[in-house]
Amino acid sequence: MKRIFRRRHVEAVYTLTDAHRPMSEDIGYRERRYLITMGIRALCFLLSILFAVTLHGSGRWLAIVALIGAVVLPYIAVIFANGGREPDSSARFAPYEPESQSQKPISGPRDQIGS
Repeated sequence: MKRIFRRRHVEAVYTLTDAHRPMSEDIGYRERRYLITMGIRALCFLLSILFAVTLHGSGRWLAIVALIGAVVLPYIAVIFANGGREPDSSARFAPYEPESQSQKPISGPRDQIGS
């Protein structure tokens, strides 16, 4: 008995990993990241004051490190918050394709016009 198989129509399947994150969710994510970074900055500032008051002599370097963290973290928080949306999964490098003969070279020597 001979069976005849028909090909089924294959529909395109979209996965959720290919979808963009909603803008409201992306903004909320960046706001949370900014607030966490600024909370760490406030903690560094309070620790620098605490270390400066309580530690003497060789322990003061902890106060200096915490103060440097309190000064640098706002810049880092703003850079991450204003970084924009996360890159798409389609923003990958294209595979190498050799030049075809129909493509013109981008630059190089040109023939001179005879006079």
